[in-house]
Amino acid sequence: MQDIKELSLKELEDKLLSRRFPKYHARQIFNWIYQKGAFEFSSMSDLPQALRKILADDFYILGLELADLQRSADGTAKFLFQLKDNNLIEAVNIPAGERLTGCISSQAGCKFACRLCASGLKGFKRNLSSGEILDEALYLKNNSQDSALTHIVFMGTGEPLDNYDNVLKAIRVINAPYAFNIGARRITISTCGIIPGIKRLQDEELQIELSISLHAASDRLRSEIMPVNKKYPLADLIGCCQEYIAKTNRQITFEYTLVKGLNSDSSAAQKLAALLKELRLAKVNLIAVNPVRNGAVRRGISNGASPIPELKIMPPDKAEIDSFKEHLFKAGINVTLRRERGQDIAAACGQLRLKHEKN
Repeated sequence: MQDIKELSLKELEDKLLSRRFPKYHARQIFNWIYQKGAFEFSSMSDLPQALRKILADDFYILGLELADLQRSADGTAKFLFQLKDNNLIEAVNIPAGERLTGCISSQAGCKFACRLCASGLKGFKRNLSSGEILDEALYLKNNSQDSALTHIVFMGTGEPLDNYDNVLKAIRVINAPYAFNIGARRITISTCGIIPGIKRLQDEELQIELSISLHAASDRLRSEIMPVNKKYPLADLIGCCQEYIAKTNRQITFEYTLVKGLNSDSSAAQKLAALLKELRLAKVNLIAVNPVRNGAVRRGISNGASPIPELKIMPPDKAEIDSFKEHLFKAGINVTLRRERGQDIAAACGQLRLKHEKN
């Protein structure tokens, strides 16, 4: 059987025409799945009975099972899903007033081994299909109050631009008015800095948001934190960002995780300001490092600080964070400080999966 969500609207129309059914039924099917949250073809009451039977024989709608669910005191809900091949992925619902952001994964595991992230600690398993990505979004939507998912961020497990075609195919469904109908500007791709993917993205004519994990303003330190920097060093990455901004006229957000004794002092702030000063549309999103727990085993960064277990990293104190932010602000850099959500349920990507894979 085939996952029906693997089909675009045009592909589904063609399937129906080949079976001698009018193609307008494709929009009805999309409406039932993506807007009404139907997981059974038998419930699609405005479709001919014969078509419902054919669909049930040839396709399925939902291809994952809930393996665990944790809810935070702040309203954040973290879902662990088991795929048909028993791989595990995570997704998170993050409420904030009238906004509900779904954070979804693009791969099972991750091959890029960023040392501030738990996603790659067990290595890379495989890419998710576009249907599996849409499974996550559907589950989050159907398990939210009033099914009111307003934003999608590809900030879960995996590198979205390393699974480019499936991610973009899913995004077009998420954005489509006949499916999820989530505006492009409410969809964010977060990347560790895959230059070929960024170059492809700038030609898509989609007004989606781009976020780049930076975490350091020198090649030496960034290569230690993020091995991908050895292949795509900062000079090349910043040049690519300049081209992206010129081509799309879209702002790029740079994620910068602050680690005590590593990249959070005034010297690091000065280097970051100097690195980004020539970018016309750039924003820095500061994040105090989140402790990676649940049995992570990778060697930590040796920085002389009292370590958090496993990764040997700890966040700066509030005064140092405020000073770093103020330095960027005075340098004319657009800067924000992200408020961490779901810390009581280990909501950082990869942590719930690590706990279950260890058990």
